[in-house]
Amino acid sequence: MSEYQDFLHERDRIDFLLQKGYKITNVTENLSGAFVDFEKSGESNGEAPRETLHILNADARKYFSAMLMKQQKEEV
Repeated sequence: MSEYQDFLHERDRIDFLLQKGYKITNVTENLSGAFVDFEKSGESNGEAPRETLHILNADARKYFSAMLMKQQKEEV
């Protein structure tokens, strides 16, 4: 898969979770990419659903960083 196709795939996975109401709660970066933790708030059963994405593409890492900054501005 091309580098751009990798980016599109990872961006779509990030957007899917954000559209479903998930929020980015934690980011762990290492030499193999970034692990981005998402948590869905507002669940009535007390246990918030969680997802973790392994983001490998550099452009996708920039993308989730921008989405995280946007999320933080919306919370203020």
